[in-house]
Amino acid sequence: MGKAAQEPGPDGASGGANPGAIGALRTRPPEADAQMYLHPQTLARLGTLELRAKMIVEGVMSGAHKSPFQGFSVEFAQHRPYVSGDDVRHLDWKVFGRSDKLHLKQYQQETNLDLVVMVDASGSMDFGSRSFEEASGVGRTTSPDGRAYWSKFDHATAIGAALSYMALHQGDRTGLVVFADEVRAMVRRSSAMGSWRQIVGALSTHPVDRPTSLGRVVDQTLAKITNRCLIALVSDLYVDPDEYRSALARLRHRRHDLIVFHIVDEQERTLNLSETAPFIGLEGEPELKVDPRAIRATYQRIFQDHLDAIERITLSSGFDYQLVNTHDWLGPPMAAFMARRNAQIKRSKFG
Repeated sequence: MGKAAQEPGPDGASGGANPGAIGALRTRPPEADAQMYLHPQTLARLGTLELRAKMIVEGVMSGAHKSPFQGFSVEFAQHRPYVSGDDVRHLDWKVFGRSDKLHLKQYQQETNLDLVVMVDASGSMDFGSRSFEEASGVGRTTSPDGRAYWSKFDHATAIGAALSYMALHQGDRTGLVVFADEVRAMVRRSSAMGSWRQIVGALSTHPVDRPTSLGRVVDQTLAKITNRCLIALVSDLYVDPDEYRSALARLRHRRHDLIVFHIVDEQERTLNLSETAPFIGLEGEPELKVDPRAIRATYQRIFQDHLDAIERITLSSGFDYQLVNTHDWLGPPMAAFMARRNAQIKRSKFG
C-alpha cells in the first residue's frame, strides 16, 4: 500500500491519487493553517520539551546547546597552561597554589542548535485510511481541499510543524525542506517565531505524483548547509534500502545528527481489506485489480521486512528512529520520544 491506494469511497475510508500537474506542489487553500494540524494542547505539551542534538553542534548565537569551540561561558571544560597575553581573570589560583604553575580555566561555549525538517511530499504520502474528522480534532469532516481522509502527508505536516515549534520556542534556528524526487520547497533557517508561520505555509501543499529520490534530495539539501545541524526526516521511506543507507552515510560523513520519523498508515501495514478492488498507483504506476485476502500474509511479511530494514540501517548509522502510525495521536508518541531522546543525551553526558 502507499504506492498503490484503493479507490476512495464516499466515506473516505481509503486514499487515492489526486489529479494535478507533475513536478509542482499543489497548494492547499489559504484557510489551511497550523490549527488544522496541531491542537493547542499538543503545542503546550511539546513546547516544554527540549529539542537537543546528541552531537556537539555549531551555532551562531548564544543559546542552550554545546559548541565544539572553547570559550569563557558557563560550564567548565578543562585547564590549559597560561600563555603570555592570556586574560589573567581566568587564572585558576587554586591550581597555582597547589602546583606553583599558572593555568587558565576553559569553558564550553553555549550556542544555538540548527534544525532542518525534511518532509516527504511524494505521491505515496497522499494515502490515508483514517477519517479527517477524527484525526484533525478541529470539528471538520473534510480537509480544506475536500478530502474525507487524513493522509500520511497530513500527519507529516503535523510532525514538521510541532518540531519547528519546539525548536523556535527555544530560540533555535529552524528551516524546512519539502521534497519528492527533488527539493520542492524550502524555508531558510531562522530563529524568529514568525518563521513558524512560513514553515506551516510551506507545508500547506499537496503531495505530487512523483516517487521519492532520497539520495538526490539529501545532496541538494547538503549543498545548502554549511554547518552541522540536527535533521528531522519525516517520510514513509518507500526507498531502496541501499539508497537509504548511502544517503545516511553522507549525512554521517558531514557530521549531522538525524531523527527519522517513519510514517505508516495502519491499513497499508495490515492490508485489512476484504473485497477485490482496483488499486491506483500514486506515483504513476498502472492500476491493478487485487484480491487482498489472497496476498495479505505475503504482503504483511514483505512490508514488515522493509520496516525492519529501515530501522536497522538507521540505528546502525548512529541515528534515532521512530515509527509513527497515522492512526495514533500526535502528542503522546512525540512527547515520549523526545523525553527518551533527552534522557539518552543526559546519560551519555554524565554516564
